[in-house]
Amino acid sequence: MARLEFPDYLRHIEDESARLRAVLADCDPEARVPGCPNWTAADLLAHHGGVLDFWATIIERRPVGPDDLEEPSPPASYAERLALHEANAARLVAALGAADPAEPAWTWSTEQTVGFTFRRQAHEALIHRLDAEQTAGQVTPLDPALAADGVDECLDVMFGGAPSWGEFAPLPHFVRVDVTDRDESSWVQIGRFTGTDPDGEHHDLEDIRVVAAPGTEADAVVSGPGPALDAWLWRRGDDSDVQVSGDRGVYDRFRLAVNHPIN
Repeated sequence: MARLEFPDYLRHIEDESARLRAVLADCDPEARVPGCPNWTAADLLAHHGGVLDFWATIIERRPVGPDDLEEPSPPASYAERLALHEANAARLVAALGAADPAEPAWTWSTEQTVGFTFRRQAHEALIHRLDAEQTAGQVTPLDPALAADGVDECLDVMFGGAPSWGEFAPLPHFVRVDVTDRDESSWVQIGRFTGTDPDGEHHDLEDIRVVAAPGTEADAVVSGPGPALDAWLWRRGDDSDVQVSGDRGVYDRFRLAVNHPIN
């Protein structure tokens, strides 16, 4: 799956964050967010504003991690949350724009570079922009190139990047995810993740890993345009434009893994 150039990720962080804020500016602060039913519009605004603040701080003081950071409380008023969101978006864009993507920087992933934050925060902004639009009833199309990259990022980083305290046991079952409007594919291997987390809780779950094309036929194929697949994987869209063929049992295991990611 082809990645975007870093200036494109940066542009998307800026544009998607601005669209999120513009949509929520005229929204009822108490409106419920369909993709996150426990959240109101005010919660969504505070959440994404806090994410922007956190990653701006991480990039500004790279490569120092977040161990000594305290999570700030969001402003009480909706207007103040809008203003802080705008300021934090500008901080993150400025910090990333002044950094080399290859520079070392703390992340929660195995990839410890500034480049990770470019990509991850472009997708964070995209999906929360969709949350804002669904909340306000003003949904617009997702960018096809960013959404296609989002399918791979979702499967590989967010759903397939399990923590170090457990192990992935692969099984000989493969799902190919075809992004039909970009003629690109991601291969996913089904398996199980087992381990005991730092709090002492044991986990034994269906899991996935993005892998190179294995040189065999896929057990199941999931296909659709990038925007539809990205929204569907993030449970922000239905499967009306998603097609499934092949072994339904393997597909069901895939769905279990992506519906209950370990990360």
